[in-house]
Amino acid sequence: MKRIPVQTNKAPAAIGPYSQAIATDSLLFTSGAIPIDPQTGAIPAGSIEDHAHLVFRNLGAIAEAAGTRLDRAVKVTVFLTDITHFGRVNAVYAQYFTEPYPARSAFQVAALPLGAAIEVEAIIAL
Repeated sequence: MKRIPVQTNKAPAAIGPYSQAIATDSLLFTSGAIPIDPQTGAIPAGSIEDHAHLVFRNLGAIAEAAGTRLDRAVKVTVFLTDITHFGRVNAVYAQYFTEPYPARSAFQVAALPLGAAIEVEAIIAL
């Protein structure tokens, strides 16, 4: 099986020793994406909705760099530092995916890198 790293400057660069995503013969595995503005390299001020939109736009840019689209996701994992944000994030999520919706898990976690409130990773069909 081939493992091809995917990199785009339309999404934030990795903040550690990992790839933005790895493509195999048929699937794209993204790393967790937090709401970093790819132009500034920082998490901008804003609501959980603003941050969720930024995360999904960044994941979409990575998917496009691999020759696919975010709405071809087969599995999505959402990490939140406050599970009470789930409904608000879910409303944003519904703007990026259509039926049949990908399988999904959502978890509350104690903390995320750079103090982010949300992190999302996806497995996307190529």
